[in-house]
Amino acid sequence: MSEWKEIDFLKMLIDESISYGIVQPGAHTEINSVPVIRVNNIKNGYIKTEDVLKVATSIEEKYKRTRLNGGELLITVVGSVGECAIVPENLKGWNVARAVSVAKIKSEFDTRFIKYAFKTDDIIFQMYGNTNDTVQPTLNLSSLKALKFQTPPLPEQIAIASVLSSLDDKTDLLHRQNATLEKMSETLFRQWFVEEAKEEWDSDALGNVFDIGIGRTPPRKEHHWFSENPSDIKWVSIKDMGTSGVYISNVSEYLTQDAVNRFSIPIIPENTVMLSFKMTIGRLAISTENMLSNEAIAHFKVKRDCRLFSEFLYLYLKIYQWEQLGSTSSIVEAINSQMIKEMEIFIPDQNLLNAFKEVIEPYFKKIKSNQTQIRTLTALRDTLLPKLMSGEVRVEM
Repeated sequence: MSEWKEIDFLKMLIDESISYGIVQPGAHTEINSVPVIRVNNIKNGYIKTEDVLKVATSIEEKYKRTRLNGGELLITVVGSVGECAIVPENLKGWNVARAVSVAKIKSEFDTRFIKYAFKTDDIIFQMYGNTNDTVQPTLNLSSLKALKFQTPPLPEQIAIASVLSSLDDKTDLLHRQNATLEKMSETLFRQWFVEEAKEEWDSDALGNVFDIGIGRTPPRKEHHWFSENPSDIKWVSIKDMGTSGVYISNVSEYLTQDAVNRFSIPIIPENTVMLSFKMTIGRLAISTENMLSNEAIAHFKVKRDCRLFSEFLYLYLKIYQWEQLGSTSSIVEAINSQMIKEMEIFIPDQNLLNAFKEVIEPYFKKIKSNQTQIRTLTALRDTLLPKLMSGEVRVEM
């Protein structure tokens, strides 16, 4: 550690400058408009280009300072403060929104190393100690420039960043592979059961085909029902479903067995589809073990005499047009468990279902396997990161 130095972020910046992006980029879609990266596009250290808004070129022209060339470090400064990503070359010419800052790092520092430094406890503590969180956390540029980093010589920065990047790159590849597999599954479902639908197929209400249960929440003021102990029973929230992928394994809270018994909270068996139907409608996940949920989530246990199976139901709900249940303005307030139970589902003949299951099951098994690898790689990265970034563990060079 004798060669490590404490350096202000300001001293790492080319021309000692860092900039905010475009104020209120809007949703322009003109042919000549420019894509704009927002906070929600920066996830897990990468820039996700799905759902990117665009801004008219006449507006973007006023923000040349934050126009991207590739290689810059993007840092979120509003909301999820301190999320970082490095701009790939193929996004040259794009720009960023007001809540994202653009930092150009000097060549004597490895930009990847700086990105990982933002995930260390020391930098997180510095950032949140300087945020204005009256509405949502906001980090101003002067506070950002004042952050102090512990940095080794450049060769060691590169070696540390290479170890961590290799794990993240593998994780990102698995995420993208799963997104492709899920999209392929949806495409096949549409082809087999929407585009080639048959009038003679049976149909029934979901509540008649599946055993539908609704979760429960113990009184929040009675803290002893809730737990963070993994030995207790996983209790799924809508927020958990938003980050889970197809199969849910990680949750933020657990309930004790006493809570389950006291409030008769229904158990969700393994490989059961869950659906959020309040607040955020249409989030889906499949359980990986016995679980619980709150009252905003319905689960669908397959009945013994049911021809359908969980993967079929998942894809059916995935492409379901929720606006059918009410107007877009009132659906959040109007939808309830009875409406879920009364939703109609078509039931193709057994031979077709068997054929589809044979095709689709390998996709879902691969998705589940990939998610297991993702959890393992992420845990390894999270274990190594603080040790490498503090010098506790050194990398051979």
